[in-house]
Amino acid sequence: MSLLKRPTRDELPDDEPVELAALADGSLRSEERAALLDRVATSPELAERLAVQERAIALASSAGAQVEAPATLRTRIDAEQRRRRVPAARRLVLIGSVAAAAVAVTIGLAVSRSGTAGQHFNVALAAPTAGGPEGDAVLTKTPSGWRIELRAAGLPRLDGGRFYEAWLKNAAGVLVPVGTFNDGRKVTLWAGVSPRTFTTLTVTRERADGDQASSGDKVLAGRVETGR
Repeated sequence: MSLLKRPTRDELPDDEPVELAALADGSLRSEERAALLDRVATSPELAERLAVQERAIALASSAGAQVEAPATLRTRIDAEQRRRRVPAARRLVLIGSVAAAAVAVTIGLAVSRSGTAGQHFNVALAAPTAGGPEGDAVLTKTPSGWRIELRAAGLPRLDGGRFYEAWLKNAAGVLVPVGTFNDGRKVTLWAGVSPRTFTTLTVTRERADGDQASSGDKVLAGRVETGR
């Protein structure tokens, strides 16, 4: 945005007073304000430049009203407010940088609070019989779906058309496949259904035999810890 570019004095038009930025942020002395307003009223170019700076100030104020700025940003703003006679070119850059920083903070917090990403649940996995393999999984919500990071100890590697398959199951017993693997030491799977409703994660032994249904040969199972 041109608002963030720091103009030099040579780039400023001859008829633009250095007090224009001060007029926009309300720091211009009253005895100078009336004369400058008269000039703006007769110059479309000055009126447009004043409007740009006023929009930047309004943007910064609006963003600041929605979220509390970080301590370092608040300190910077307070310090600049005490320097009421900052040169206009420098004030223009400050307005742009403060507006950009405030908007960035607002967007960052909005994303973190929106629940669209970052939410995660844990699963402790155990074999159907005591002394068998065990493991754990972390399910993390992303824009693409639920990423499942699974680790299991004690599962022998399966090859030659044999593999492990993971499933999410809901209370009605409906199974949704979430991926296959050969070795359980570090596995990444993906689910398109929510673990809030499909609350059981299971792992079965499978064979490439053309049958897409679960074999029922379960080696690991665990309930998603949703906090409910």
